[in-house]
Amino acid sequence: MLRNIKDLRGYAIHATDGVIGEVDDFYFDDEDWAVRYLIVDTGGWLSGRKVLISPLAIGHPDWLGQLLPVSLTKTQVEKSPEIDTKKPVSRQQEAMYFGYYAYPYYWGGAGLWGMGGYPGSLAEEDRVEARLRPEWIHPRPTSDDCHLRSCRSVIGHHVHATDGDLGHVEDFLVDEHTWAIRYLIVNTGNWWGGHQVLIAPSWITAVSWSEANVSVDLSRRGIKDAPVYDSAAQLDRQQEQSIYEHHGRPDYWTTKAARDAYALSVK
Repeated sequence: MLRNIKDLRGYAIHATDGVIGEVDDFYFDDEDWAVRYLIVDTGGWLSGRKVLISPLAIGHPDWLGQLLPVSLTKTQVEKSPEIDTKKPVSRQQEAMYFGYYAYPYYWGGAGLWGMGGYPGSLAEEDRVEARLRPEWIHPRPTSDDCHLRSCRSVIGHHVHATDGDLGHVEDFLVDEHTWAIRYLIVNTGNWWGGHQVLIAPSWITAVSWSEANVSVDLSRRGIKDAPVYDSAAQLDRQQEQSIYEHHGRPDYWTTKAARDAYALSVK
């Protein structure tokens, strides 16, 4: 099922021994378009400190109760490496974070999460090996290139079609199982009466983070003629299929071979 990022803000984060705080924002990976961390406001418990929680720690969510349980203690969170969430997060800082919690790295594999497609797919042997890493004490030199973006900061970015403006980023739809961002929800503003349309990250051709612009390989007419997105209703697989078929693009739930074949056909 797909969830709106904005709707997830305010969800309570429960450790094994009490409440940690509430979800304030998310960091997503701008290369793979996957949520890598929840930014949690701890409120008065840690004097307003914001901490990062990886999807690797999240158990079975209580969607009705707006609660996300995590397999961490409050002491673990309190003693975790402090990361300034107002500044870019480097890969070295991530290595320190993953070393502290003894998590296997999500980067470096062929899948969205290591060699797999969802957080729980990281192999148990990788988790055992991770416990032996001392990076949180002595981080190994790594590239400081930052590929993490705040969802909150990207909302409002202008979106451009091949033949003109489309509107601006209104929200994101994230897969609750994989934590992959499946769509940007784009508000078309004055161009088309403020309708909302869905743009898959795979249709993005360029992003200027400094200028807050997103370019997509779609025409305005193609977007206007696409199936209408209703943000008040749950998007189902049949509706998703109709959107991909309309644009003549391969979907994300078929095989990698099909996606590769499409990529070769448009070169």
